Amino acid sequence: MTDVDGLNSGFARDLLEDYLENPDAVPTEWRELFESGRSDVVATHPGLTRLLERTGNGQPSPAAQPQPAQAPEAEPVTDELLGAVAAAMALVKAHRMHGHLAARLDPLGSEPPGDPALEPERLIPKLTPELQARVPASVLRLYVPGETLAAVLPRLRDTYSGTIAYEIEHIADHEKRVWLRQAIESGKYRHELATEERKELLASLSRVEAFEQYLRRAFLGQKQFSIEGLDVMVLDEAIELASESGAHEVVIGMAHRGRLNVLAHTLGLGYDSIIREFEGERTIEAVVATDEGGTGDVKYHLGAEGTRSTPAGEITVTLAANPSHLEAVDPVVEGRARAEQTDRSTRYGLHDPSVALPILIHGDASFPGQGEVAETLNLSALDGYSTGGTLHVIANNQVGFTTDPSEGRSTRYSSDLAKGFDVPIIHVNADDPEAAISAVRLALAFRRRFESDVVVDLVGYRRHGHNEQDEAAYTQPLMAAQVAEHETVRDQFARRLVDEGVVTQDEADALVASVTSELKQAHEALKATFGNPPASDGKIPYSSGDGVVTAVAADRLRAMNEELLQVPEHFTVHPKLKSQLERRLQTIEEGGIDWGQAEALAFGSLLVEGIPIRLTGQDTERGTFSHRHAVLHDVHTGETYTPLQNVDEQTASFEIYNSPLSEYACLGFEYGYSVAAPEALVLWEAQFGDFVNGAQIVIDQFIVAGLSKWRETTRLTLLLPHGYEGNGPEHSSARLERFLQLAAQENIRVANCSTSGQYFHLLRRQALDAAGRPLVVMTPKGLLRLKQASSTLADLAEGSFRPVIDDPAADHEAVTRLVFCSGKLYYDIVGHEQRTTAENVAIARLEQLYPFPVDAYAEVVSAYPNLKEVVWAQEEPQNMGAWRTIRHRLEAPRVPLTYVGRPWRASPSEGYPTAHLREQDRIVRAALGVS
Repeated sequence: MTDVDGLNSGFARDLLEDYLENPDAVPTEWRELFESGRSDVVATHPGLTRLLERTGNGQPSPAAQPQPAQAPEAEPVTDELLGAVAAAMALVKAHRMHGHLAARLDPLGSEPPGDPALEPERLIPKLTPELQARVPASVLRLYVPGETLAAVLPRLRDTYSGTIAYEIEHIADHEKRVWLRQAIESGKYRHELATEERKELLASLSRVEAFEQYLRRAFLGQKQFSIEGLDVMVLDEAIELASESGAHEVVIGMAHRGRLNVLAHTLGLGYDSIIREFEGERTIEAVVATDEGGTGDVKYHLGAEGTRSTPAGEITVTLAANPSHLEAVDPVVEGRARAEQTDRSTRYGLHDPSVALPILIHGDASFPGQGEVAETLNLSALDGYSTGGTLHVIANNQVGFTTDPSEGRSTRYSSDLAKGFDVPIIHVNADDPEAAISAVRLALAFRRRFESDVVVDLVGYRRHGHNEQDEAAYTQPLMAAQVAEHETVRDQFARRLVDEGVVTQDEADALVASVTSELKQAHEALKATFGNPPASDGKIPYSSGDGVVTAVAADRLRAMNEELLQVPEHFTVHPKLKSQLERRLQTIEEGGIDWGQAEALAFGSLLVEGIPIRLTGQDTERGTFSHRHAVLHDVHTGETYTPLQNVDEQTASFEIYNSPLSEYACLGFEYGYSVAAPEALVLWEAQFGDFVNGAQIVIDQFIVAGLSKWRETTRLTLLLPHGYEGNGPEHSSARLERFLQLAAQENIRVANCSTSGQYFHLLRRQALDAAGRPLVVMTPKGLLRLKQASSTLADLAEGSFRPVIDDPAADHEAVTRLVFCSGKLYYDIVGHEQRTTAENVAIARLEQLYPFPVDAYAEVVSAYPNLKEVVWAQEEPQNMGAWRTIRHRLEAPRVPLTYVGRPWRASPSEGYPTAHLREQDRIVRAALGVS
């Protein structure tokens, strides 16, 4: 028998406190003791004794009404009553934790699984109705109204097991749990809608349904990915609440399900513009495409922007363009929202989450199935990535294309992934539109209070299969049969309002007829315009980057260099690093400006010119190769100092953050940020260049194709360490060939610089060019400190970026063999021991690989009148690198073209340093034409 006397009484009292908060948190023998009802245990907890003794005259429960002045005589504390209180506490806890298992969440009527812990008669002791009436609600820490367990239990069941249910007890933060319990149980955000609100809700549901039905009749067999079955997903309430909280913008990301309806009714896009996209599938006059223009995209991928009027004022609503990689847009939306929330006129980039609300609509199959979701959730609380909370809505069809939930996830709910990030989850039956509105109200109140993400799992169905060409009965015959017989949510709600006398049947029918008429008129007006010449030829604007002034006066660079080396008076830089940085005072005058110094001067000069900069990546603050040191750390206090945030004449923000170890979400985030902040230079750096293939979807679908598909471009810059230095196949190649293969119509720029001065001018050109394009830079590793790759002050103060650099020491008349290479390989060739014996060989550098500098290349080649051979030398295998993409550009009239490099390989490089050195030496000798 457990001893509760003497020295153990304090310990027992602490355990009882834990038990009242969470019965499962105490050892089994103590839990059994507390539930046994022994009165000697009560003596260890005087507070509970007093509450029990004042059954009718004690402290009221938080939501209860004040007690009468004349209270009934207190009931004596007995073992039976004490046991009943313990059982009641367990019952309350069970409803909070497992009430969702008994909730009526499925519109199609499937039976919820339930849980034995929710049944009073299965507890020990059994909570009979008589015993329930004796348990005071005041000791149960409840917020539902009522004075006894008997009074509050029905309300508790309705709260946690109705058409809306909650999962909140997994949250580690006590304050958040208590706030949610009070908000949920008090019904603060779930009050009945006023008559006019219900009428407007019916009008909204009528617009949604009539829109889908018209499109299906008018464009039979065309895909529209109907919203029907999830009609309440149109987010009017969220937008109005965001505006009420001070937001200027709502940024939405979603896949195709219901997208057209959101475009029409959430963003207010005209019906004619949506119908035009359908007509484009059957008449060329509706859409114009040219050889010099974009490809466009299917209608349910397109983004848009609209302005909504709300009681609190106007608000901009943006729907981000999204490919069929369903969750790829998630971090893009977060980045766009973060950019909207950031004041870039301040040095640090002042962040205000109230300015913009991000909303992400997920599929129930993709939320647990796509790793991008977890990566995006992981960004939510990080300093450089937080957006003050995102409203996540799971558009839960209860099936993924043709895959049942049991085949698509290992969890009970599709939302379970969010539990690992302490995110509250609200499940709601999509056939109860009023419950859906209350879920959004609660979610945004929580977001406003805690700046935290919230998930609303909207459980519905698909009325027409995956798309309107699909036959759902092939794979889900039982569900399809249920859906066919199931009344739409609009019809159910209309019938309720008619029955209650809120509207008449004629008024309800007129709402649908009005929308149908409006759609028909828009369609007819659109058809009348066919045959007219297009307003635009659809061409993608030309952009070379030429003509941008990138040089900075020498005196200004000297002053900037000194300023960037200053730290606060009591700040102690690491002694070893301090001496390295102080060398920059010497190199600015004598030469030897390395990569890190050139970059800092480029950034500093841009900040003074009013260009905001955001630099993120893996270990970017210091630099993977310990070359940047943009953020300094005090060796005594650990305090940090960022010189680029403390430039005297700085008029724009400098943001720099170490990113989590992720590429997919992080690069997507920076793309979204750069779209919403076109005036800023946004850079993302990989720890090693080959890691960028973890973000290949963002590159393929957004960075290189966004201009052609959506006429959306950015000046996003990718810094990808690249170069063969014997570190194995995983740390050699940034997969240059993939970027060049994707390069067309001047969609991106690709560079592989060989000097720090070239990098300086490239960064400034990228920031200052008005017609920006994404830039991919093959940044170096070994060259970061190589003296030959450093530059002088004159290199930075004069000239500009040179896409091709001729051999500065060449005898143009004598040269018969012209070798072109790029990046690091140049120094391997010119530094080889046999370079001096190859007197007829010149070594030129191709610094910009795309767009290929046709004129500059031709000018260099033509400067060699006796040329007999042009050689392209690269470190990469023949099926990789630049060779296969630029070969046709390298061909010169009547001069043979030769390839030198590694042979075709499945893996980029050798795994052993000795093998690397042997192969590198062979390549250099072959380039020079020596044995």
